[in-house]
Amino acid sequence: MKHIKKIGIAASMLLIALILAACGNIDNTTSVENGANEQDSVQTTGQTSKDDYAGVIKNGHYLVSKARGLTAARNSNNFNITSFEAGLLDISKGYYKPADYIFQEGQYLSMDRVQSWLARQTKDNKNGLNPVDNGKKNNKRNPIYIQSIEEQDFMQKNGKKLSLKGMTIGIAMNPIDYYQKQQYGATFEQKIDHDAMVKYGQEAAAKIVQRIRKLKKIPSNMPIAIAMYEQAPNDSLVGGEYYAVTQTTGDKITKWDKMNIANKVFPLIGSATGYASNDNKNFQNFQSQVQHFFPTIAGLTAQAQYVNKKLAGEHITITTQFYSQTEIISFTNFLAQVAPKFTPSGVPVDITVNSATDIQAYLSRGADDRDFSSHVFGSY
Repeated sequence: MKHIKKIGIAASMLLIALILAACGNIDNTTSVENGANEQDSVQTTGQTSKDDYAGVIKNGHYLVSKARGLTAARNSNNFNITSFEAGLLDISKGYYKPADYIFQEGQYLSMDRVQSWLARQTKDNKNGLNPVDNGKKNNKRNPIYIQSIEEQDFMQKNGKKLSLKGMTIGIAMNPIDYYQKQQYGATFEQKIDHDAMVKYGQEAAAKIVQRIRKLKKIPSNMPIAIAMYEQAPNDSLVGGEYYAVTQTTGDKITKWDKMNIANKVFPLIGSATGYASNDNKNFQNFQSQVQHFFPTIAGLTAQAQYVNKKLAGEHITITTQFYSQTEIISFTNFLAQVAPKFTPSGVPVDITVNSATDIQAYLSRGADDRDFSSHVFGSY
């Protein structure tokens, strides 16, 4: 069970945003209730945006998650972890408004506990949420359904106290189980029926809620939101998608709300039809403009997310073969001029310019903005 390398820009920016959200505007010292009568001295960051949470600082250090990044098996698609974590935070904002809650990385599910939950059920590990190994080495084997579990905590101030008032649990499910018949051997795929995956995930979610309710440090009737995530295949150029959410104040889940989220990669392969076809065409026009003007472009792709079949945002990645700083500056200026003509308006769009080894430039535009802001990375 490992952290995956390319949590990269998105995840590290998320962490930095929470830590440095209000440099020079850190709230006064308060205390956090950790379950019994124990209290720890903490501070909270401010907010650079009303859409972002303030975070928790303990003894001068950002309070990191106790079990972040744990997976049941090696995750070869780096985009899955990024979209799993960032998407979970977006879902949490629908239940716990940043104006009313303070974000805290998961503190109540320990690493050992999450590891035992992600493992297979055995005689020695009755808490395993993945099925017992039936000993088979083909598609009749019991697959690993649950890939990852993520906890997010939401706090509120009560005078000088900081208390847990809500929690979100993300559960990442495998549509394909990648396995080896022998250590260091070839990797095989076992496809999991979608309905079977959904059913297994719902049953696991019910068990997780019941287990959390039994923890001594969890307030009674505290709302717990659960978000179900379907991983993307290992060879996908985009992460997976959340497909169902719920929230409960008890120890049972009574209903699920479906989510209609779809992630696309531009340019689309084959003939593009449906709701993403126009966006794909506009991207291809942008791609042609860029490649015509700067022929030393090694690659240009985009990740697009749709919510209820409506575009919600685009992440564009350009890989260059530039070695001159003046080339990078000129290229960034060119992108700032041409991008508004071909990229979608009314949604956030960002453009990352990479070489084979590092980030060279970054451009972004908010949903309500017309022009792109840009930054070229250099060194002294």
